[in-house]
Amino acid sequence: MMNSNKTIVYVEDDRDLINLVSLILKRQGIEVIGVSNPHSALDTIINVRPGVILLDLMMPEVDGWEIYHNLKNLPETNGIPVIVISAKAQPIDQVLGLQVAKVDSYICKPFQPEQLIAAVEKWLTPDPVKQ
Repeated sequence: MMNSNKTIVYVEDDRDLINLVSLILKRQGIEVIGVSNPHSALDTIINVRPGVILLDLMMPEVDGWEIYHNLKNLPETNGIPVIVISAKAQPIDQVLGLQVAKVDSYICKPFQPEQLIAAVEKWLTPDPVKQ
């Protein structure tokens, strides 16, 4: 198992977007493990135990919400913060994600690098109460 403190897993079918996010976050000292095949996402997350999961919602074959619900139903992954990065940018999509599904953050594509960095660093920062 890797050191999860500065490692995130990004589940996204677009390899170019994985590479862009990796480039942005690497400059912050954060390692990004990209998973472009949503079928292997759960296994990768369980093996890596990242500090944060970035999750696309609209992928071929597997819906991001299905992955999210699987993560929340497993004891080994249900405490890992999940940040949705999605082209579903309508206010109702954000409300459903944040208030109904209870994702930790919701970022709409296209996004600013600063927005991504702030969200990831917020959830990678250890909570002193939990230490």
